[in-house]
Amino acid sequence: MTILPARRTDISLHTADGLTLVGELALPADRPPVATLITLHPLPTHGGYMDSHVLRKAAWRLPALADLAVLRFNTRGTSSPRGTSEGAFGEGDAERFDVAAAIDFAEFHDLPRRWLVGWSFGTELALRYGRDPAVDGAILLSPPLRRADDDDLTAWDEFGKPLVALVPEFDDYLRPAEARARFARVHQAEVIGVDGAKHLWVGEAAVRRVLDEIVSHVRPDVPIPLPSAWDGPVVNGDGGDDDTR
Repeated sequence: MTILPARRTDISLHTADGLTLVGELALPADRPPVATLITLHPLPTHGGYMDSHVLRKAAWRLPALADLAVLRFNTRGTSSPRGTSEGAFGEGDAERFDVAAAIDFAEFHDLPRRWLVGWSFGTELALRYGRDPAVDGAILLSPPLRRADDDDLTAWDEFGKPLVALVPEFDDYLRPAEARARFARVHQAEVIGVDGAKHLWVGEAAVRRVLDEIVSHVRPDVPIPLPSAWDGPVVNGDGGDDDTR
């Protein structure tokens, strides 16, 4: 629950169909970012939002530990403490405009080396709508491959950009053996089975594994595993300042 130093700014995204989406951009505290994560949250009708814990901890840690920019936002009709994005849940179809708005924001603000990081429902959005020349690649956490189908995988193969899928051993929807078979049509795809993990990546060990894998692919020059201690000012998850390690 520790928040490491960063420049955090509330942002608004504007979609081509006229909606305003709420979000946050976290940047390294005292230097430009080296790469960017555009995060796509789990299914909002089942509790997913921009503060879903893996994405929240990525924003709390990775600007300081890996010089990454982390962009989080609520898709249409989704609420969080940051606020509620306009519109209504689009069953994964209208959200194409939301993904495009996030990519456009990152490109307009010159955020470098833009990677999509989708979790569950967010992986479907990445696969279906993330094939944009401004995107360097995508990392998928717990891909269910329900709304996204084999045609989307074939299209990503033709897109040619890196695709990394982290698949929990005990996932509720898609487990490593089946995932390897499904993703085989994407020649550049890397499927990583994660022993002992479940769809929701519950527990600090699971979160650390996810963040380590993200950094190892987006910033391969950063040593892994990431540090688990920090000397310097921090903010606790309850909002209180804390200058202890």
